[in-house]
Amino acid sequence: MFTCNENSLAKTTDLFLTLLRFPSVTPNDAGTLDFLAAQLPDFTPLRIDVADTTNLFLYRRFGQGPHLCFAGHVDVVPEGQGWHTNPFEPVVKEGIVYARGAQDMKSGVCAFVRALQDIDHFEGTLSVMLTSDEEGDATHGTIEILRYLKEADMLPDMAIVAEPTCETRFGDAIKIGRRGSINGVLEVFGVQGHAAYPEKATNPLHLMAPRLEKLAGHYFDQGDAHFAPSQLVLTDLRSGMEVTNVSPGHLKLMFNVRNSTKTSKEEIEAYIASVMEGVDFTLRLSQSAHPFVANAKAPIVQTLDRAIETVCGSKPKYSTAGGTSDARFLAQFGIETIEFGVVNDTIHAPNECTPLRDVEALKEVFLHVIQTLKETV
Repeated sequence: MFTCNENSLAKTTDLFLTLLRFPSVTPNDAGTLDFLAAQLPDFTPLRIDVADTTNLFLYRRFGQGPHLCFAGHVDVVPEGQGWHTNPFEPVVKEGIVYARGAQDMKSGVCAFVRALQDIDHFEGTLSVMLTSDEEGDATHGTIEILRYLKEADMLPDMAIVAEPTCETRFGDAIKIGRRGSINGVLEVFGVQGHAAYPEKATNPLHLMAPRLEKLAGHYFDQGDAHFAPSQLVLTDLRSGMEVTNVSPGHLKLMFNVRNSTKTSKEEIEAYIASVMEGVDFTLRLSQSAHPFVANAKAPIVQTLDRAIETVCGSKPKYSTAGGTSDARFLAQFGIETIEFGVVNDTIHAPNECTPLRDVEALKEVFLHVIQTLKETV
């Protein structure tokens, strides 16, 4: 069970507060990556900057064993309105730190850097993967690092992404996968006309009305032990000119499907085509993330599970809930990927905050993983 070491907590606090002072709003790292590279002088740094995105990969080879990577991002979302304090001047009240990025995800970055500072032996290779473009389009960040590492034959075997994963208390959940994300734009074409002469027009609203119930909330599968069902969620519907005497000639509907491994983009396309049969329409689907799930019996999953139980005194549940993260890119490259971090109840919100004790506990979990992984691989 975790007992807070005051000396270690002080070091973690110093590093954490310094990280939070960097105004690293996507894609500007504001000097964060140079600062972090200096915190691990025994690691070899590689800068893989692309366009306006800064990327850093740090690695240290100890032996011929597995390559374990800790991954994350240093960029944060804009501060927004409603803060009680300066979001880039961290304030500590009763052991809780208030600042932008306190949960998402400078807490995780701080924790694994601190863990790596305390390591002088490992059976294989340890590395850190950091980007400044996770909260944005994510087109020049982690994916570019992975492409570089693949070309250099340096891809990790396994990775922990330190995103905030816990739900109500530290240690209660890890993510062993993520749902995919498919965005859709459906356009229906009719003939505009006078509302008094509906027989002379083709009203796309009338065409769509009986079909909406077949789309809104539709389940494409029933989910499984790891994933919730893949459901179509309507996000926008617009048509007409906001007048009462003109029937529209065009309708645009937008939606999102967070899909499990049981539903593909092609299956969604086929279902919508069947619903819209007989209607003049176009459909554009784009998949911004593919679903993935780690092997629950994989060494990295089991080692992290035991580390959490050792530090927190309870076993975490396995989850795939939530939005997307850069873990999806690591999984695409065949890396066994899981996520674990602090509680996520204030991410992206004003007055984002996290307890210092949880950041120190997260460091201890990561330290325990590094020290015990060799026993299970």
